Amino acid sequence: MASGTAPDPARRSERSRTAVLTAAAELVTEVGYGKLTIEAIAARAGVGKQTIYRWWPSKGAVVFDAFLAAGEHEGSLALPDTGDLRADLRAVLRPTSDELTDPDTDRTYRALVAEILNDPALHTEYRTRLLDPLLEVTRDRLRGAREAGQLAPDADLDLAVELVYGPLYYRWQYRLGPLTHAHADLLVDAALRALGPSPATPGTGA
Repeated sequence: MASGTAPDPARRSERSRTAVLTAAAELVTEVGYGKLTIEAIAARAGVGKQTIYRWWPSKGAVVFDAFLAAGEHEGSLALPDTGDLRADLRAVLRPTSDELTDPDTDRTYRALVAEILNDPALHTEYRTRLLDPLLEVTRDRLRGAREAGQLAPDADLDLAVELVYGPLYYRWQYRLGPLTHAHADLLVDAALRALGPSPATPGTGA
């Protein structure tokens, strides 16, 4: 007798979507972004090419989604808040340095950056789903530090975010040197020196 329960299209679609993202993540590591094709992703995932194009407009969009899914970046961007801003920023920049140092991750990141810069739709996805939320939670953490007196009362939070992240990605992008925990700590120390409250001036009572 045939079962009275009809297949759930939503569940089937979710299985297919997960298979595509898994296949994209595996293949970009195995062959590199340049040699990756939608056809190869479809074959590995066991779906039709048209299924992929129904959900993603480009190879870059698939890989970006796979990157987010693998790293669980969406919904988990909050910075630690132990009350020690220096330790909290180190806890962010150290693992970021580790990620960028991994050869497979480095190769994928560089290819994605190129796609993001040249594909307006993918750039919008990147800003909306990853970069802007990351910058906002960082501003929130720095705002709390400013209110606690750990930063200068007039510290520009947008500039502060650039001082925290910018030098690390500059060093990575141009391969100017190794990305180590010691280097990450130096960046944090330099940013906090630039953003911190001014030393009390003798005789002012400050």
